[in-house]
Amino acid sequence: MTDLVPLRRALISVSDKTGLLDFARALAARGVELLSTGGTSKLLREAGLHVTDVADVTGFPEMMDGRVKTLHPAVHGGLLALRDNEEHQAAMAEHGIEPIDLLVVNLYPFEETVAKGADYDSCIENIDIGGPAMIRAAAKNHAFVNVVVDVEDYAALLAELDARDDRTSLAFRQRLAQTAYARTAAYDAAVSTWMAAAIGEAAPRRRAFAGRLAQTLRYGENPHQQAAFYTDGSARPGVATAKQWQGKELSYNNINDTDAAFELVAEFGDAPACAIIKHANPCGVATAPTLLDAYRRAYDCDRTSAFGGIVALNRPLDAATAEEICAIFTEVVIAPEADAAARAVFAGKKNLRLLTTGALPDPAAPVLSFRQVAGGFLVQDKDNGRVDFADLKVVTARAPSEAELRDLYLAWKVAKHVKSNAIVYVKDGATVGVGAGQMSRVDSTMIGARKAEAMAQALGLPAPLTQGCVAASDAFFPFADGVEVLAGVGATAVIQPGGSMRDAEVIAAADKAGIAMVFTGMRHFRH
Repeated sequence: MTDLVPLRRALISVSDKTGLLDFARALAARGVELLSTGGTSKLLREAGLHVTDVADVTGFPEMMDGRVKTLHPAVHGGLLALRDNEEHQAAMAEHGIEPIDLLVVNLYPFEETVAKGADYDSCIENIDIGGPAMIRAAAKNHAFVNVVVDVEDYAALLAELDARDDRTSLAFRQRLAQTAYARTAAYDAAVSTWMAAAIGEAAPRRRAFAGRLAQTLRYGENPHQQAAFYTDGSARPGVATAKQWQGKELSYNNINDTDAAFELVAEFGDAPACAIIKHANPCGVATAPTLLDAYRRAYDCDRTSAFGGIVALNRPLDAATAEEICAIFTEVVIAPEADAAARAVFAGKKNLRLLTTGALPDPAAPVLSFRQVAGGFLVQDKDNGRVDFADLKVVTARAPSEAELRDLYLAWKVAKHVKSNAIVYVKDGATVGVGAGQMSRVDSTMIGARKAEAMAQALGLPAPLTQGCVAASDAFFPFADGVEVLAGVGATAVIQPGGSMRDAEVIAAADKAGIAMVFTGMRHFRH
């Protein structure tokens, strides 16, 4: 392959006009002939640049509302012809085809159209056809042709031309080609994913996922693992869309934990709430009349684990809450907003990252999640299952009181976000103990109780925090032993899915201990 090739003729056709005029002027100043289409051609011409319309090159006008304009041998021949192939050169000469050395295309805004909630026909009209065809042609012929699909590559191309006397290197063109193919792949993935949802195809025969690089990471879960963070283009508020006000770059684990924290706190849209996360598991969650009280109560669930954790809030962060958070080392704070006074409090903590998202994610919105396994990947709906008070079935002789029901409902919401097997203890609107990720449910039950007992001792309380609490289990109790542990530590009510072969034994144990028990009929495994 030829290494350095000159750039003499460019075809520009873009939907996103950001930075276009300066870029086109810089090309024209280098003597590059400009070809263009539609609105792009009009903009360049109005800026005083000499532009040749593609319609003049093809001999055909743009037609069918712009659907047909570049699908022509004069365009694709100019992109695909091998400059060192005599037969290709002869064909170009015979048919009056001139080479195109640079293609600049960004596609119809399909993803943005879908994100705005446009109707089916509007989405269809925003599927680009000619653009991807040209991009793929130019990328295939990267031995001779440059292809630019992202605005951020304008400066890189101009720098390459400056460094190489208005020529580009093969290595540079290869990088552009790789980016181009990734762009068309991502575009097709967005179209196919949208269409599957639009026609109700829950498990299409072929499934594609794509992302755009947000940042390269220093390492992954561990220092020997390479990692990067990609966004999927969705508008769901969260760590991917957040503004970072201060602090060093987020790490792989920071991003994972911050996402878990914000998704959890979004469950409590009706009252100020705080969730503190450590290693993707909540170590404290609370609701309260004020954000400050919610943070304090969440922190008091497990002060040891909260050190170096992630704090998520569902209300705008204020200075008083910021001051309290600063009392210990915290990795990340994420909230919908943070006022100027709160940001000023954090300004003195250079290692603390503050993120604001502008909104909370909708916990009920349909979202796909996927996980890689050897030879493939698993795809499922995000767990947005919810139960209302009316869905609960009282199965014990005693029904829970209204206060117990409120705490049971909170415990159930939290349990959905705890690694299985999960047991969550709640009292007066706050978690007081969490048992997570154990192979045995009874072990999770005991761990959560031991943590509550240790925290009570640390706070100087006369009795364990589990006295008078309620508990949630993310899945059914397979044996009565878990309920017996709950009774022994002072729990008065339990919420669980039910469905065990030994439900009768479990209910009997609850009745014997005077515990109220409700079934949800829904489990929340989180692996």
